[in-house]
Amino acid sequence: MPDTRLSEFSYINWLRKRIPSHSSVLIGPGDDTAAMRVDGSRPLLITTDMLMEGSCFLLRDAGAHAVGRKALAVNLSDIAAMAGRPTAAVVSLGLPREGGRAIAEGLFEGMREIAEQFDVPIVGGDTNSWSGELVVSVTVLGEATGSGPVRRNGARPGDAIFVTGALGGSIRGKHLDFVPRVRESQLLHAMVGLSAMIDISDGLSRDLHHLCEESGCGALLDSAAVPISDAAIELAATSGKSPLEHALGDGEDFELLFCVGAEDGERLRQHSPVPVWQIGVMTEQGVALMRDGTRHVLPIMGYEHQLAHS
Repeated sequence: MPDTRLSEFSYINWLRKRIPSHSSVLIGPGDDTAAMRVDGSRPLLITTDMLMEGSCFLLRDAGAHAVGRKALAVNLSDIAAMAGRPTAAVVSLGLPREGGRAIAEGLFEGMREIAEQFDVPIVGGDTNSWSGELVVSVTVLGEATGSGPVRRNGARPGDAIFVTGALGGSIRGKHLDFVPRVRESQLLHAMVGLSAMIDISDGLSRDLHHLCEESGCGALLDSAAVPISDAAIELAATSGKSPLEHALGDGEDFELLFCVGAEDGERLRQHSPVPVWQIGVMTEQGVALMRDGTRHVLPIMGYEHQLAHS
């Protein structure tokens, strides 16, 4: 039987060709957030994420508190990827009929923990119960800062490529307990000209390919420069993968991957306001990895959502 699955990004590209333009929409589908023009104020940023039990988490293993925290944190990470400031959140829950009240309370406590950390009020939402497993959908609103939202499509050949932290092995706990890089992105935005940015949710390799596709150029990574987490090194001892493979493809690191011009890259290497690592440069075309003095094609590695397609 032929594979009739449709990838998330194929569907997004299909939508982008069909959604009509609107004078108030500054950024539509295909970036980390949408952006709208509202009454001449700073652009309004809008992002939403749905987490489903069995696909995004196992409730019995993670617990409702951690799931609630993550559900809000992934949206804050999207706002960070646009160098924005989160301003409010709304939450919708599909609760299992058995034990739904206790789950809902645990979810809220987890959300409240990180909402208070980033001064983001939870202002409403919707709650339903059903015969299925837990579904959590969070929408976060934000506002642009500095010179405006940083998109995925502004990188140019010669730009330096940076990340904000060590990668790989997130399944060891970081995927539930990461800190969205909201403050880091605003500090970087204030200091240098960020030409393009994305948060690393699907894996460094896959998200770099997304950024290159949107920017219409290529990239060359230095394997020795990629910061690898201790968790990735530990996993590699038994997984059959190298630490670098984990760093390139595990995903759910929720660090920022961003590009700046050569001069700003030098400024960051000398005086960055937050920890950053330069891992490569943007090129004219192709996505490649320099390893042991040899240039290799960098395959797309990482997580890809698949949608049913009849």
